[in-house]
Order: sequence, then C-alpha cells, then structure tokens
Amino acid sequence: MVVFDFDGVFTDNRVIVSEDGKESVICNRSDGYGPYFLRQIGVHTLVISSEPNPVVRARCTKLKIPCIHGCEDKLETLRAEADKLGVSMEQTAFLGNDINDIECLKHVGLPACVQDSYPSVFQYAAYVTSRPGGHGAVREFCDFILEAKQHGE
Repeated sequence: MVVFDFDGVFTDNRVIVSEDGKESVICNRSDGYGPYFLRQIGVHTLVISSEPNPVVRARCTKLKIPCIHGCEDKLETLRAEADKLGVSMEQTAFLGNDINDIECLKHVGLPACVQDSYPSVFQYAAYVTSRPGGHGAVREFCDFILEAKQHGE
C-alpha cells in the first residue's frame, strides 16, 4: 500500500484564498498518473490528510484515490486502513512533508518525503524525492515503487 499526505505533496503547499474565503490549490496533472499505475499492478493507494477543506476530497475523487481528510490522528488511521486491507505496516509506504507526518513515517516499511519537506522530517525518510511537492514528486515516488516492483524488490 502507498499512502500520501496531500498538502505539500500533491500541492506546493500554497493555498489560494478568494475574497469570499474559498480556498483553492494547484496540483500537477502528471502526479495523477503515478497512483493510477500503482493501482494497475495491484498496489492500494490512499490519501490521509489533516486538511478538512473539501478540495482534498475533490482532487482525490477525480484521481480515484481513496481519501480520508480532516484526520486528527494519521497513524491510527493508517493502521486501521492497513488492517482493513490486510496489509502490514512493513508493506506500506508513506510520502509526507511535514511534522504531522512523522509518526506515520516512523512506522512504515518505506518512509519517504518530498524534496522541500519541513527540515525535521528528512531524518525519518528512507527516500527523498528530487522534486518538490506539487511539482511531480508523487509521480516520481510512484515510478520509484513501480521500478522496484518490476525488479522484485
């Protein structure tokens, strides 16, 4: 299973706020293909985000990625979702970018973060993307996993 944070991973961590208070984000279209290709080879994907804004669900729905947003305890949620699917934490990868992702990173088999993560996150990552969040980091990480699976790793 491959699990992603949303803000700062699928986005560049910026938010656009209109005068009526509506929030929007910008995502990289190429990132959507990464989870699609993983699903094609039987890898479960999931987004777990602490962000309650409906923009998270809207993007995940379009990409056909299951999504839990507005999540207060990402690790508890991650464990519950892995249990539901019969996937061990050792068989789980997590791509995050900020301090609220650290507990998940500490408990998965493949902890990863995007190139522009908050500085204290890097020490918990076994893999760091060469691209920043919102600029193809998701696709890069998915391609890394796809290549590893093709080589039987």
